[in-house]
Amino acid sequence: MTDHATDPRTVRITPRSALVLGLASLAGLAMFFWPLVAPPEPASLGHAADAPLIFIVTLPVLIAIVLAEISGGGIDSKALAMLGVLSAINAALRPLGAGTAGVETVFFLLVLSGRVFGPGFGFVLGSTSLFASALLTAGVGPWLPFQMLCSSWVGLGAGLLPRKVSGRAEIAMLAAYGVFSAYFFGFLMNMWFWPFTAGVDTQLSFVAGAPVLENLHRFAVFTLLTSTAGWDTGRAVTNLVAILLVGPAVLAVFRRAARRAAFDPVVDFVPGRARG
Repeated sequence: MTDHATDPRTVRITPRSALVLGLASLAGLAMFFWPLVAPPEPASLGHAADAPLIFIVTLPVLIAIVLAEISGGGIDSKALAMLGVLSAINAALRPLGAGTAGVETVFFLLVLSGRVFGPGFGFVLGSTSLFASALLTAGVGPWLPFQMLCSSWVGLGAGLLPRKVSGRAEIAMLAAYGVFSAYFFGFLMNMWFWPFTAGVDTQLSFVAGAPVLENLHRFAVFTLLTSTAGWDTGRAVTNLVAILLVGPAVLAVFRRAARRAAFDPVVDFVPGRARG
């Protein structure tokens, strides 16, 4: 039986890159939630649609810094090749669902990849998969940088799940995480536009200067009515079914590929002999 505690890590996360990743994630969360704590003046709400454009410029730079930092931790040609292959597969899978009724075929493979290859690889794959699929499906828009960051967190979280779980318990854990990540993705993607596009003077609208809990309540109702019960549930069901049906086979293929590529070889130097 495979010892999942020794699964390879194709992208090492050093203490320094972990710090950068953590700070970047906090900055990313701030980009989603800033209107709750630093609301724009009521007079400027007419131009509120311009506000996300500021972050569209900032967020790709933030992601690039994180990827460069992780790459400095030891990504090699084999990891880059695996990253390219899986990004291409995810990009090809996404049009099969194209978000119709919430069916998204890109996330289950991201979860399984993060599980086998680790949180660093999962983070990078989340960004590259969404970017590649957006180019393929003409889905490039102001939402793309936010989708990339959310997907990176999904892959990162999969890589951080407990390593010693195996067998059916592992598949159950990954299926549950797939459901959770579907709702997590939808929640964050609703937050990035809700303060600016939900309209004004309605029970679902963002109210500039209102208490945080009041706006969160409005947002929760907005999300439940417009997304959670529909699109997000479709995404969650897709992840659940895909992981349960093909998860064991895909995990076996990934682990075999990782062992053959020897991403994380153990080198033991003995006088007169080198053993890998």
